[in-house]
Amino acid sequence: MKNFICKTITVFLLTIVSTAVYAQVPATENPSSDTTKYLIIKFDGNEYVGLILADDGREVLLQTQSLGKIYIPKSDIKSLRPIDYLEDVAKGEVNTAGVFTTRYQFTTNCFPIKKGENYAMVNLYGPEVHFAVHKDFSVGVMSTWIGSPLALALKYTRGTSNPKINYGVGTLLGTSGYINQGKGFGGLHWGMITYGDRRNNATLSVGYGYFNPGNNYNWGPTVYVPGTYLAENNWWPEIPRDDTYKGVNKSTYAAPIIGLAGQAKVGKKASFIYDCMYIMGSETWTTSQVNQTIDQQYDANGNLQQIVVSEWDQSITTGTSAQNVLVIMPGMRFQRSEAKAFQISLAGIITSSNSFPFPMASWFFRF
Repeated sequence: MKNFICKTITVFLLTIVSTAVYAQVPATENPSSDTTKYLIIKFDGNEYVGLILADDGREVLLQTQSLGKIYIPKSDIKSLRPIDYLEDVAKGEVNTAGVFTTRYQFTTNCFPIKKGENYAMVNLYGPEVHFAVHKDFSVGVMSTWIGSPLALALKYTRGTSNPKINYGVGTLLGTSGYINQGKGFGGLHWGMITYGDRRNNATLSVGYGYFNPGNNYNWGPTVYVPGTYLAENNWWPEIPRDDTYKGVNKSTYAAPIIGLAGQAKVGKKASFIYDCMYIMGSETWTTSQVNQTIDQQYDANGNLQQIVVSEWDQSITTGTSAQNVLVIMPGMRFQRSEAKAFQISLAGIITSSNSFPFPMASWFFRF
């Protein structure tokens, strides 16, 4: 009995001692109960993904899959954020492409802009900004460096059960602004489907665009009041104009559009961007034509005697002309950081009659 009591006391004391000893093990050696994986990007460009086991304010202990446990000094960390599996993970690998991969050069794809990842793009022809107002819906404003024309951009996207397939719709609503006193307006509405992830993908889009420059102004030849007007001293008499004549000269443009675009990662911070649009454009125009004769009558000596102006009649002519345009925009995007990227495209425009280059250089900024 005495031996049993001694053994019991010994086991109890050993338990207390061992508990006290293990309690002295640094907290950095105890795995965190937090199973959230984090993405750590260092200032040197290296990226690490794993579980944060400890953070003592000076350095972070990260449990990675390939390197095991590593300590990263806080002073070396550029950014730290949790992984979003719906957006960042594809094929079991973390994809840290960022907000700029939601668009190509001109067209866009079916990946949404995340809330808090708004961005601006500045190119040679003007600026634009895009805001995430919902996880699937974004709003943007586009313009030129002179502030006109001005366009409102809307995009709504959705995913499917297959993470590689996404679909969406978009629209551009534009006005000529102060150019032509805001009479011009137009729009572009499209649907699209994207296959792939944010780094490597292709998008097929089909849309319809239209534009009315608002030039419904009076135009045409000068029309005179009918009658007989006597010449004085061989001089052409003054003939009043007929203000009741209203000329017509207006045009509207419309075009079904098919787009094919994509991007492919070709380096750690570089991607190949391809944008192509086939525009089946047509112009519908209306003009007026006036028939009026002006007869000059002379005497036997060749002196002008009088001018006889006939009645006039007006005919309206409407016609349509077609012009197909192919726009090809291959380029490269260089993403220097999560917040900045530069893109250049050696674009070209090809029509049935001629072709010409249309170079593009763009700077992206996340805010």
